[in-house]
Amino acid sequence: MYDFSPSQEHGSVRALVRAFVDREIMPNIRAWDEAHHFETGILHKLADLGMMGVCIPEAYGGAGMDYNTLAIVCEELERGDTAFRTAVSVHTGLNSMTMLQWGSEAQKQKFLVPQAKGEKIGAFGLTEPDAGSDVAGMNSMAVFKGDHYVLSGSKIWISLSDVADHFLVFAYTDRNLRHKGISAFVVERGMPGFSTRPIHGKLGIRAGNTGELIFDDVRVPVENRIGEEGEGFKIAMSALDNGRFTVAAGACGTIMACLEASLAYCEQRETFGKKIGEHQLVQQMIAKMAANLEISRLLVAKVGWLKNRGVRNTRETSLAKWVSCDAAFEAASDAIQVHGAYGYSSEYPVERYLRNAKAPVIYEGTREIHTIMQAEYALGYRQDAALRAMLPAWPFAHSEGEA
Repeated sequence: MYDFSPSQEHGSVRALVRAFVDREIMPNIRAWDEAHHFETGILHKLADLGMMGVCIPEAYGGAGMDYNTLAIVCEELERGDTAFRTAVSVHTGLNSMTMLQWGSEAQKQKFLVPQAKGEKIGAFGLTEPDAGSDVAGMNSMAVFKGDHYVLSGSKIWISLSDVADHFLVFAYTDRNLRHKGISAFVVERGMPGFSTRPIHGKLGIRAGNTGELIFDDVRVPVENRIGEEGEGFKIAMSALDNGRFTVAAGACGTIMACLEASLAYCEQRETFGKKIGEHQLVQQMIAKMAANLEISRLLVAKVGWLKNRGVRNTRETSLAKWVSCDAAFEAASDAIQVHGAYGYSSEYPVERYLRNAKAPVIYEGTREIHTIMQAEYALGYRQDAALRAMLPAWPFAHSEGEA
């Protein structure tokens, strides 16, 4: 049976992160957004709270909480700004959870433990200038040379590109095999031939760090290959299941922020002799926000429940990501409408919500990709095969991490 009742631990984490956002992010985010400044100190403070490895087993340096707790953290962070939810999505969802699922014990000790503690930051590199939704269109190559691979190519639109220490990246080891010829590697900052550069001029998430990764014949040790040769596509897709879960949860935070801002403005603003909240068409927009927040939270909670049980959830995660991100963008647009001309000004936060809400509709599977996926599931054209490695169910076994 589904039981979506929040536990006492869930409530405590929500209160903790909400207070953190109100104290550390809300007073500063307008200035950071306008300056295109990513405040790395927020990550250090989240690490002090145990939030950078919130759903990683304690044996690997994490807090050992369930996957729905990660969703709560992401929702509350995005209520402050998408940039900081994105940081946790990439570090924890795309990188650390993938390492937990696919990494060897030695790799977990080397990479996962310091990431779960927040001592090192993880990032994820899949998208390339000519390969977004079409992963098989990537050009990056990793040529085997005995005890190492020589990696060449580039990745783009990479969050935490100038901040992260460990990069989970994907490249062909055999281009002739298409999807089955892609492998996964951890590239460490400081490896000769590896460099990063930031992307400027973004529409939204301006308080986040985004950039390009460049691999100029980087020597990557064999022990930094994650999984077997040719498993990279499966690893990437399972990583996206985790990342999309956090994106969907974050979208709930955007809807919540839009609703809170709109409710406050409805109490302040009067037109035609009454508060604008008394006008029925304004009420219609408020009602949509409230309904979509509940719908999106339920979809996210179901995915978290499946993850806690150790059940594959690609279909459910895709649906949650698609529905909640579309709902967040609609909520932001309606919030501007509620605010009228003031919504078009940075004096109020809703214009930032709209700018930020567009990117999640595109990244980690565009709206169109998820539409196709859901149709194929419904038609019976798509079925999910068993994976060699699964994300561990929660509660985590006490033996996790024992050599």
